Amino acid sequence: MRLDGQVAIVTGSGRGLGRCHALALAERGAQVLVNDLAHGDRQTGNADAVVEEILRKGGKAESNGANVSDFAQVEAMVAQAMEKWGRVDILVNNAGILRDRTFAKMSVEEMRQVIDVHLLGSMFCAKAVWEQMRDQSYGRIIFTTSSSGLYGNFGQTNYGAAKMAMVGMMNTLHLEGAKHNIHVNCLAPTAGTEMTKGIFPDAVFGLLSPETVSPGIVFLASKNAPSRKVLAAGGGSFSIFKGFETEGVNLQPNNLSAEEIAEHWNKIDSQNGMRELQSGGEQTTKFAMQAASSLGVDLSQ
Repeated sequence: MRLDGQVAIVTGSGRGLGRCHALALAERGAQVLVNDLAHGDRQTGNADAVVEEILRKGGKAESNGANVSDFAQVEAMVAQAMEKWGRVDILVNNAGILRDRTFAKMSVEEMRQVIDVHLLGSMFCAKAVWEQMRDQSYGRIIFTTSSSGLYGNFGQTNYGAAKMAMVGMMNTLHLEGAKHNIHVNCLAPTAGTEMTKGIFPDAVFGLLSPETVSPGIVFLASKNAPSRKVLAAGGGSFSIFKGFETEGVNLQPNNLSAEEIAEHWNKIDSQNGMRELQSGGEQTTKFAMQAASSLGVDLSQ
């Protein structure tokens, strides 16, 4: 599975998961812009170290210190890749921070910080490469979601909200990018990194090395990648998260009440006939068809 001639941007790739992603893509032939937030006088020490590692192995890479929550810096980052290599084929949105605290103690600033980096940062990066990918009729965009968003984690309201938003972005950009051969997916990684140190027991931390996650990035960045998938990965295990909706029941629109909902709750909540919808419009169609059937209305007229 080769990526020769392709250009990848990996945000937050100075260490941890991002570093492993950048190395894995470079090993397959991609030219990689290694982004990691610059500190002090704009030094990109972590990113530079990853670039040196790629170059020593015969790959091609450059470092970048953009703050992904600043759209002007993100645009300059993409311009750097375009000036160096003339295109951008792969975007891996990996940059992230944690500000863990129970909701009762979480400050507004802690909410904003996490939303700005994860949600707006990922949206800004996707926006900055979108037109280029449309013009070249090719693109692979990967957002980093998390089990904290998909299922919830104590003390991570801000992080979980931002991470679930990745799935919403993926769903819509999948629809808008399909005709331009832009595939959009999410990765939900579980890995022992600096960000998760102290969260996992030592024995578990050792099992969940970031290197065991990055093959999933290579696959999602490949020409034969699917689209609109949430790939969960950790410790060499891979699975797919899917969002299903129950078939539900129509309760006669002309005779609705909260008590009716309570009376029919078991059927509303039943998994019989449950399916994965492919767009918000499918839910609208389903509800309209159920209402028409309940009222004896012929929608074919």
